[in-house]
Amino acid sequence: MTMEWPDAVLLARIQFAFTISFHIIFPAFTIGLASFLAVVEGLWLYTKRDVYLHIFKYWLKIFAVAFAMGVVSGVVMSYQFGTNWGPFAEKTAPVLGPLLAYEVLTAFFLEAGFLGVMLFGLNKVGPRLHFAATVLVAFGTLLSAFWILSANSWMQTPAAYLIENGRFIPESWLGVIFNPSFPYRLVHMVLAAFLTTSFVVGAVAAWHLLKDRTSEPARIMFAMAVLMAAVVAPIQIFAGDQHGLNTQIHQPAKVAAMEGHFKTQSGAPLILFGLPDMDAAETRYTLEIPKLGSLILKHSLDGTVIGLDQFPREDWPHVPIVFWSFRIMVGIGFLMLFYGVTGAVLGARRRLFNNDLYLRWAVLMGPTGFVAILSGWFVSEVGRQPYVVYGLMRTADAASPIGAAGVAASLLGFFIVYMFVFGAGVYYMLKLMARPPHQEPDHPGTDGPIRTSTLLTPAKAD
Repeated sequence: MTMEWPDAVLLARIQFAFTISFHIIFPAFTIGLASFLAVVEGLWLYTKRDVYLHIFKYWLKIFAVAFAMGVVSGVVMSYQFGTNWGPFAEKTAPVLGPLLAYEVLTAFFLEAGFLGVMLFGLNKVGPRLHFAATVLVAFGTLLSAFWILSANSWMQTPAAYLIENGRFIPESWLGVIFNPSFPYRLVHMVLAAFLTTSFVVGAVAAWHLLKDRTSEPARIMFAMAVLMAAVVAPIQIFAGDQHGLNTQIHQPAKVAAMEGHFKTQSGAPLILFGLPDMDAAETRYTLEIPKLGSLILKHSLDGTVIGLDQFPREDWPHVPIVFWSFRIMVGIGFLMLFYGVTGAVLGARRRLFNNDLYLRWAVLMGPTGFVAILSGWFVSEVGRQPYVVYGLMRTADAASPIGAAGVAASLLGFFIVYMFVFGAGVYYMLKLMARPPHQEPDHPGTDGPIRTSTLLTPAKAD
């Protein structure tokens, strides 16, 4: 009796989804954390208060571990392009190859070049030059997001290309880079990274405040995190709405799946919850608000909202995954908004650090940014199916002609290695976060404690 393997393309998609889901959470965290470190170090230089240096040192080692895991997990992405997605790599290389190369030559080299100074150079180069290195590393993380999202956005909304001999050839690099969905997706992702980091920082600070209300580093971290949530969460909701309107123009089938609309209709309701049934082409057991779907998507109570009935069934994305992932992302977004507003009210009443219920809520909110990012990524990527380059190249045509057994073996290998390596890394970061912020170890790369009085004076030339 021979064993029947699942479809090789499905296994390759599962493998890429598994590895990129691990990868995306680390760069998202380091994008926000690098900017947080730059702000904290800037405050230390400006105010001369050692508490900001303690906070900087506390998060620096956590940043180093997260950055390393992001780099390691990112290498696997290019590996899979060559093994599981050979036709895709060959046909899109003239467009995507340079974009990914720009990310390495600009962003990654910038990060790698100054990361050593940031981690080990505080006692060696002086505080001002060290601050410059921190700022450049933070800028490098944002630049990396710029190029990666440009490449991915081009796959979502391809533009400024020609097709010659079956390959995509760039017609205008400005048109390729700034494709129709790129500005919206870049803003949405960067804001998501900032929110993710703020909720991790807030959760750690709240954890320590529940143990010691007098901890000044924890109080400062918590206040900064709550302020970030209160300011950025409403901006993110607005940016997400604009991104959705852009998606409606360029990927209407994705929006139909997000909203659970199988039929085109005027005055469409907003479906809050339901069970999408692709076989029956309807969403069952719905809880909905009449006409609100048309108002949100068309800015008219009687606007016509396109449903999946306008597209061939073979072009439908997997509706249940897109539908529920979208609701998880949006639900967390509004929960973050409520959290930020509540924190702002408590802060105005000078009760931010003394409300046990709110502090425990902050601890529970710690991982929600990662969940929201993964949910949004599932909406974006599953909603693009069955295309890898939207409307132009189907996923089935992008896969390498390899057997399912080979893909399954590598998927199993990835699973085992990831569970061990990244499980250990996350465990170590959690141990670092559990350490009280006023008991940080010596600065990485130094032989003893940092003497701030020495750092704040100009270094003498040898």
